[in-house]
Amino acid sequence: MATAQQIRTAYIDFVLTNNEKPKTVYSFAKKLKITEAEFYQFYSSFESIEKTIWFDLTFETISKIKDQEVWPQYTSREKMLSFFYSYLENLKSERSFVIYSLKNYQGKFSTPNVLAGVKPIFENFAQEIIDEGLDSGELAERKFLTKRYKDALWVQFAFIVNFWINDDSDGFEKSDEAIEKGINVTFDLFQHSPIDNLIDYGKFLSRNGKFKEKMGF
Repeated sequence: MATAQQIRTAYIDFVLTNNEKPKTVYSFAKKLKITEAEFYQFYSSFESIEKTIWFDLTFETISKIKDQEVWPQYTSREKMLSFFYSYLENLKSERSFVIYSLKNYQGKFSTPNVLAGVKPIFENFAQEIIDEGLDSGELAERKFLTKRYKDALWVQFAFIVNFWINDDSDGFEKSDEAIEKGINVTFDLFQHSPIDNLIDYGKFLSRNGKFKEKMGF
């Protein structure tokens, strides 16, 4: 009887060799010398195999970086940078599959189905980092906008992964640069700025209208 890992490995080998999915679960199972029933004990479809691969790559990355001794000392910005640098390093082990999996996706403005399991685990991870940054004062609390921070980081996730699969620079140096610039710009927007000070000052003035009147303004 085949294991989940054996089925997963055989599937990756098939799609990378043929540049397409097997025609049917039956034909794939026959090639693997297992029954359809054995296949369905582990996976409901070929897409579920791809979802599992993506989920595992993401979960492994998050677990690995959180186990680092230095992790608690990182700022929110540093934690997100660490995730993306580590994530792309992890994706290298499955680069051919990653390229196949995403380039076969036809949609342009929605999350690929194969990333359906990745999005919630990444957003939960991102929200943890955001909450830590808000508690420490590193990030600015903004009415109506704070809850969108994790969405901005998901956009960065999609951009960085897509950039990486198309990156042909030596050692993927351009991808490292994309991470640095993208995450730094995003966290610059999350942090306190002169505009926040101006808004706070405006609120102060509006709360102290009577004081202004007494002063003759």
